[in-house]
Amino acid sequence: MHDTPQALPQGFLASGMAAGLKPSGRPDLGLLRCPGGGPWGLATTRNQAAAACVLRARALYQQGPLLQAVAVNSGQANAATGSAGRADDQRWAEALSNFLGIPSEALLTVSTGVIGVRLPLDRLLAARPALAAGLSESPAAFASAILTTDTRPKLARAELPGGGSVLGIAKGSGMIHPDLGTLLAFVLTDLELPSAWIRTQWQELIDGSLNCVSVDGDTSTNDLALLWSSGQRSCSLGQAELALREVLRNLARQVAADGEGASKLLTVRITGAPDLAGARRAARTVASSLLWKSAVHGNDPNWGRVLAALGRSGTPIDSERLSIALQGVTLYQDGPRPTDLAALSRAMDAPEVILEVDLAGGAASAEAWGCDLSEEYVQINADYTT
Repeated sequence: MHDTPQALPQGFLASGMAAGLKPSGRPDLGLLRCPGGGPWGLATTRNQAAAACVLRARALYQQGPLLQAVAVNSGQANAATGSAGRADDQRWAEALSNFLGIPSEALLTVSTGVIGVRLPLDRLLAARPALAAGLSESPAAFASAILTTDTRPKLARAELPGGGSVLGIAKGSGMIHPDLGTLLAFVLTDLELPSAWIRTQWQELIDGSLNCVSVDGDTSTNDLALLWSSGQRSCSLGQAELALREVLRNLARQVAADGEGASKLLTVRITGAPDLAGARRAARTVASSLLWKSAVHGNDPNWGRVLAALGRSGTPIDSERLSIALQGVTLYQDGPRPTDLAALSRAMDAPEVILEVDLAGGAASAEAWGCDLSEEYVQINADYTT
């Protein structure tokens, strides 16, 4: 398994372009195509102010048609735009599907960008010929076109020994605390996966990966994660699941590492939890603690902030039995441990800071990923729309 994608899985095409949706002139419109159509799995935000595209995607998912195309615009979230925004989204879906010669029910629209801004339909409609003409077997243009405040595209790939592959493409840098991006993830595979299996397993796969990421604690109105199969390669479901988990974990780490203003990736590993849900809850709470994220940015090994976050996570803990280790150094076990704090602070000045907590209360474990909280994060979001 590796993360240097060269081509899309068999049965898929992609394109990306600058359609004038962003004032910067950067790429802002992407298209994924599976001409033969394929089964798909969907996970969307639970934010009650969900965008028009999310509402439409949920409705189509209930109908269950094979998916043939996904169009992503970057720059306008088309959330909190009311009935006019929903009508814009439907018109765009119908216009693009007609141009591609497919049913509108076989096409998903996805939007990301500023909340409260409607779709620029005139520019979207004018872009259709170039968008379709640019389709190729490379994911690169699409991966760049869906970005907002990201500093780099995010792709991960797994290849199975017997043939077939899984490719994940994601975007997300701020407003990242998924509750199924801003966080958008598209996982494509040529492995033959039954629709029933996809729909049953997809949420569990998300819960152990993308739902264990936090940059700033804010859940987007537009979060959406898609699993899509062209079904051209046979495989065992066990092999497929391993590949999907690896790709999703890789994407989750990339999203966290590229958080707005981030200078380092924060990995939180919980062991000894009473159950899986409790392990994930504890890991995610620590990874999203603003106090701990600030300490990580300042290279401050303040384990008390970790203990406080664990205590409010809702997962049962015994503060006299658990242990806390940072960068491989045990700070707390049966009380505070003597530690060279200056040396540990220097060890925290690294691309990745790893925190390990043993709750000593069970056999379940989980990981979560976040990033440090920097002054740059405040600057980016203080000026986001201005």
